[in-house]
Amino acid sequence: MTRAEFVTRLKRGLAGLPVTTIADAVADYEAHFDDAIAAGRSEAETAAALGDPDRLARELRAEAGLKRWEETKNPSAAAGAVFAVLGLGAIDILILLPILMGVIGALFGFFMAGIGMFIAGGFVFSAGPFMDPPGGAAVAILGGIGLMAAATALSAVTGLVTIALVNGLVWYGRLHYRLLKPAIEPQA
Repeated sequence: MTRAEFVTRLKRGLAGLPVTTIADAVADYEAHFDDAIAAGRSEAETAAALGDPDRLARELRAEAGLKRWEETKNPSAAAGAVFAVLGLGAIDILILLPILMGVIGALFGFFMAGIGMFIAGGFVFSAGPFMDPPGGAAVAILGGIGLMAAATALSAVTGLVTIALVNGLVWYGRLHYRLLKPAIEPQA
């Protein structure tokens, strides 16, 4: 494989990432080719030593997704990190995805329950005093505030568990990659 073929396949595999990330990765591999040619090795030898550009692109994509999650902890970055981790091992998708979907569904359910409880608490807080509840208006107001506080706590705990889940997946992906990397690398 020539230098141009290697770089073309690498760029194709990195399509969709930020332009600066692609440029940095390509510049890094171009430098590897420059160093190897200066040392007297051919482009084909260098390309073989660097490995499959498609696999390298997958690894760089995964690392970019994980780095984005570490820099900005938002839902979009979390989804990118999860899909980056799952993209490293296709077999793991068969094992991890059903479990992950169940956990994500439960977290979504808890979050929606928190929203429902908050709305119900707001209703009890605002309309309860006018409905003549047992114990009077103070009970309705305090009950509404209590429901809203419980909903806020439930949503906060759900958010913390979601962040811990994404961090756990990132850890799993890195561990998985470190364990599989020797098996993926060509034997010298």
